[in-house]
Amino acid sequence: MDSDYILLTPGPLSTTATVRAAMNRDLSTWDVDYNDIVQDIRQRLVALLEGDADATSVLMQGSGTFGVEATIGTAVPPDGTLLVVNNGAYGARMLEIARRLGIATIDAQFGETQPPSAETLDRLLNEHPETTHVAAVHCETTSGMLNPIESLGKVVANHGLSFIVDAMSSLGGLPMTLDSLSADFVISSANKCVQGVPGFSFVVARRQALDACSGNSRSLSLDLHHQWSEMEAHHGKWRFTSPTHTVLAFAQALRELDSEGGVAARSVRYARNQHRLITGMQKIGFRPLLAPELQSPIITAFHDPVAGFDFASFYGQLKQRGFVIYPGKVTQADTFRIGTIGNVHDNDIERLLGAIAEVADLMNLFTTVPTPGGGQPG
Repeated sequence: MDSDYILLTPGPLSTTATVRAAMNRDLSTWDVDYNDIVQDIRQRLVALLEGDADATSVLMQGSGTFGVEATIGTAVPPDGTLLVVNNGAYGARMLEIARRLGIATIDAQFGETQPPSAETLDRLLNEHPETTHVAAVHCETTSGMLNPIESLGKVVANHGLSFIVDAMSSLGGLPMTLDSLSADFVISSANKCVQGVPGFSFVVARRQALDACSGNSRSLSLDLHHQWSEMEAHHGKWRFTSPTHTVLAFAQALRELDSEGGVAARSVRYARNQHRLITGMQKIGFRPLLAPELQSPIITAFHDPVAGFDFASFYGQLKQRGFVIYPGKVTQADTFRIGTIGNVHDNDIERLLGAIAEVADLMNLFTTVPTPGGGQPG
């Protein structure tokens, strides 16, 4: 790596030098060359989800949450009702967004360490015929869980409802299509698995579903339909000042995704990273929060190793050794998290495990701390 430390987080994440170098250029938001790039990105995003002429995409200034709020606030009409599949902080955030916008909501609450059940969702939709839209998170990075989004989507489709998928930490890193998700709207961000830098979110949508949203938005700047209409009518032009440098970086990141072999190849690398991580962490003595069948390759939560664990010191020691990890977010257990996405490769994970074993020994976390390739701690 060519930076001070590797970001082992769910985004922003470590990028390549070539992605960062792509930002070393100034462009006008009105310039045809710039808008050509925007249009190319839009087409590539549709292709990423195997969309056809019935699919489209729109870019929105701001972080992923801006994209989620723009989508919810635009897709759900004034008389609509949104059911939110809620099994972590980001499902809860969608619920809060909808409530602040004055949208009628149903909280489909599941435990933080339990996958949402398609059968339960089906029952809830039968109990709530007023539901018009369903929203769910694909990879709930609160716990690291990969939710069964395809089976949830089939239930939503069987009820004839519109499905909004927060694929923030999965799009570009896990294979998916609009059809496999049964989704009308799929939301992500530039600084996630496509491996760009922060600055904008984006939505891939079914054209008919987005076109039907005119006049719904509760916001001027977060009107997804108006933004899309402007881009459609004016060859990729944004309504308000766009993050030009981030867009250039994202265009390069998409090219690098293609050169790696596309989403299929990237998902293999991410899964290999996560397998190496969890195997090595267990050998050192750390316990993962989730069962393997629930775990995503995006980020992994680990139980604190001891009572009174000093995460700040652990974090600081690892940062000194070139690695930045994440604090825990689940409410029912003391955890910390390590991401395995971004410009991270086999040798980075091996070096990380060596650093963690060294810091664990320094902090006396286990009676015996073996090397990452050794046996169980004594």
